[in-house]
Amino acid sequence: MLELHCHTTFSDGTLTPTELVDAAVNAGVKALAITDHDTVSGWDEALNAAPAALEIVPGLELSTVYNERSLHILGFYPDRERLILPLAERLEGRKRRAQTIVKKLADLGYPLELSEMGEGMAAGRPHIASLMVKAGYVESAREAFDRFLADDKPAFVQYEKFGTADGIELLRSCGAVSVWAHPYLFRGGVVETMLPELVEAGLMGIEVYHPSHTLYQVDKLKNLCAKYNLLMTGGSDYHGPSRETKRDEYCGLNRLQVPLELLEPIKMAAVRSSEALHSKSQATIPSGVLS
Repeated sequence: MLELHCHTTFSDGTLTPTELVDAAVNAGVKALAITDHDTVSGWDEALNAAPAALEIVPGLELSTVYNERSLHILGFYPDRERLILPLAERLEGRKRRAQTIVKKLADLGYPLELSEMGEGMAAGRPHIASLMVKAGYVESAREAFDRFLADDKPAFVQYEKFGTADGIELLRSCGAVSVWAHPYLFRGGVVETMLPELVEAGLMGIEVYHPSHTLYQVDKLKNLCAKYNLLMTGGSDYHGPSRETKRDEYCGLNRLQVPLELLEPIKMAAVRSSEALHSKSQATIPSGVLS
């Protein structure tokens, strides 16, 4: 009944925040995190659309780079005001990346016109894949990734340099709970070898439950959480129905049946992070200012 990894049309999802809320309610979800890529723009619509029976967890999925590979960090309950400027910079970087991908495709003989998206939004590879389908260059988004857009394919462009440790520090500076998203999808290192370094950087949790993780991997991640005293999270990484087939081709909402009791420790950690952040801010104020 817990969904801590979902996307909307504010990043690469196919449902608006309102549509996602409706779908979550229909699927029996009790707590839903909005975790769009590098933006928090979908929060307000989701909060306004959610009925009392559905708790909205504010979050985001931060794009970072580790060993020249994309590594995503989920952040829950961040201070939005502290994120505005850093996310604006990340958004501009995503826009530049999308333009570079489109230029590469044009050089390969597949010109596309990248339309301007709404405020707080930037085109990602799924949007570009969809444009390629509409242009008739490929038959499906999967083909677009397999031939052109996936890592090491001819039109792939890495995120602008933003290290994982920097991303974790950014989330910590905003009072957020930082969680390594789908670790066994990462192809730039060994999870067990990397984890101590990320914990040292301030990582607070691991996304244990994810559609890509096998039962064996889930057990390994649970053991790692116990070893390093990390929080456990989980979610379907829901992006909505496929733009081409209109079906949920990856994993439907609530299909993993992530236990709701995982949320309370995350909330408690967020409260502690917020209090620590507030205390640090107060400590930097010169003596006498508060008197």
